[in-house]
Amino acid sequence: MDIPEYLPDIILTAIMVVSTLVLILRFWQDVIIAVAAALMVLSLGGLFLSLEIKVRNLEKNVITRERMLRTNLEEISTNMTEKYEKTTAHLEDLVAELSKRAYK
Repeated sequence: MDIPEYLPDIILTAIMVVSTLVLILRFWQDVIIAVAAALMVLSLGGLFLSLEIKVRNLEKNVITRERMLRTNLEEISTNMTEKYEKTTAHLEDLVAELSKRAYK
């Protein structure tokens, strides 16, 4: 996990927790409710971070698979071109041989 990559999300989660804490303490002036709300918001922020990490991992997997598929398709294309050229050369030889026999 690259911390600089997720730094904006971590900062936003911290801001979300602090603002919730201040808001709850300001309105109800109850520490237990404020701590519970802060923990709830912190878990929500953690959930968002977790989802983002999973989405980025899926993105990386998709990119890797796309590269593999592209490489495989290029190999298949090269193999098919070689087979096509061999078959064409073989057919040309057969036609040339048959035309030589026809003229004899």
